[in-house]
Amino acid sequence: MKISVIIPVYNCENTLRPLISTLIKVLGKYQLEIVLVNDGSKDRSELICAELAKELSFIKFISLRKNRGEHNAVICGLNYCTGDYAAIIDDDFQNPPSEIISLLNKAIQYNYDVVYAKYEQKHHSFFRNLGSALNDWTTRYLIEKPKGLYLCSFKLIKKELVNEIIAYKGPFPYIDALILRCTDNIGTQTVKHADRKEGKSNYTLRKLISLYLNIFINFSYKPLRVVTFSGIIISFFSVLFAIFVLYEKLFLKNVSPGWAFLSLLLLFSIGVTFFVIGLLGEYIGKILMALNNTPQYTIKKQVNTETYTKSITKEQYDRETI
Repeated sequence: MKISVIIPVYNCENTLRPLISTLIKVLGKYQLEIVLVNDGSKDRSELICAELAKELSFIKFISLRKNRGEHNAVICGLNYCTGDYAAIIDDDFQNPPSEIISLLNKAIQYNYDVVYAKYEQKHHSFFRNLGSALNDWTTRYLIEKPKGLYLCSFKLIKKELVNEIIAYKGPFPYIDALILRCTDNIGTQTVKHADRKEGKSNYTLRKLISLYLNIFINFSYKPLRVVTFSGIIISFFSVLFAIFVLYEKLFLKNVSPGWAFLSLLLLFSIGVTFFVIGLLGEYIGKILMALNNTPQYTIKKQVNTETYTKSITKEQYDRETI
């Protein structure tokens, strides 16, 4: 059995070699393929990835020309992996490589298409935890995530489903939405979550907002339904208000000016109008970028991507020391 490990790389020069070494020791009994995707790192990560790929032929390395985000880097790696299962793991050692075996055993035992890791106790930063909470809420509402399913960046995907995921060619991939679009045969496995060994989380407020908008705009039509429903509600109350004003004028003969209320109503209507225009603009903008063939990623450099991924054993690892 061949296992592919996809690692989106961003500013992790000090953890790369130890991570690769650990992966090889843990998965040494399998045919192993490691796909490193450098997502525009600012440190020496690109150089180290290239060195690793030249030293060890079972490592594939792709360096992107600019930072496109974690999900674009992951779908790039999925396009180049050839394993029976593909494990997606972070570059910071917070996902213990040994837990890949737990995910694999669960996938084989129950024949799952995907197995998500579920942490016993999370050791993320505030922004990463905020992103997880936001991701959970939006996916439950917008893309109908099953209740109780914990979506995590650490997961294992069967090859057949990988082929379905990479069929998506839009410029704004969201891996979890693509998975939920393709299958309901999903499991979870409780795993340990380690402390970050180096640096700090790359999640920022800007990236969280971008993630939210990506889910909100690209993978659901429900925001448009909300706007439609809101328009119907506002129109209904506007009609009721008009009937009330007409009743006062015809029967009570006592019409108060009500300028403050009318001003508030006007401002509210203008706010709703601008919100709807902005939402439609987002949709139109995304459609325009898709029609203009905006790429998911552009490749600057690649190593070993055309070579057959060979099996690696403990003995071979001892000879090909990192």
